[in-house]
Amino acid sequence: MTHSTRIVGVIALLLLAGCSSGTEKRQAAPLRPLTVREQVSSVVKGDDGYVVNWAGVLSNANPWHFGEHVVATVVAKDALGREIVRTEQQLDAVPPGGTLPFSGQTTAARKPSQVSVTYGSAQWRPAARIVSAFEGFPVTGVLTARQDHGYLVTGYVGSPYRLPAGNLVVTALLRDRNGRLLGGGSTFVDDVRANAKRRFILNIQSVQDTGKIDRAEVHAGTWGSTSRPYDALALGGIVPVNTAKPTTAPFAKDRGRPATLTADARP
Repeated sequence: MTHSTRIVGVIALLLLAGCSSGTEKRQAAPLRPLTVREQVSSVVKGDDGYVVNWAGVLSNANPWHFGEHVVATVVAKDALGREIVRTEQQLDAVPPGGTLPFSGQTTAARKPSQVSVTYGSAQWRPAARIVSAFEGFPVTGVLTARQDHGYLVTGYVGSPYRLPAGNLVVTALLRDRNGRLLGGGSTFVDDVRANAKRRFILNIQSVQDTGKIDRAEVHAGTWGSTSRPYDALALGGIVPVNTAKPTTAPFAKDRGRPATLTADARP
């Protein structure tokens, strides 16, 4: 083996080692945990005790993975620190690079003085499609009304997907004029199709002073702790935006195309 051959061999080994090291680093890069963007809880006197409500927004900074099987644990205690309520809520899958607005409530026999919400770790599943394939569900015609014992939110949910969405969860987050989260509520709609909107009705009774509510921020997403419903819809494809044929007659002459020179026009 000549000296030059040895040098070429050493360079090749170094390049291979560098590539392998870079690949291992990319593969070993840990996924970032879900973060709590905002969260609020409230206690309101109800007919059967005290209504404990919580609402928040989880954020997923990983652009290629769904956060699945996230469990929220809610604990309410009285003024003496005694535990009154402990309940768990299975949250829906958090889309890649997106957020999950959520809410929940339970009833306590005695009045809680403090409420805490903690979250378990997510299980990660790679998305079946690129992030842009996961279109949001449009919410239209939202109307709100203050009532004596609640805040009414109504509207319609549509779908951009070819396949029907079997179950969607609709969450309304209530905010004051400064954008501060005050509370929220959730409901479900079934069989949402691209050409047929579904109406939702929410009567949220978790905010004691409804006069502070300035607006309702409404979101719709797939229901379930895994990404399978969202993956199935994305794999089925998006309905084209423009599907109607033109109703006007075509132009007799295309006036938008520049004239083609058929001869040498130089002076």
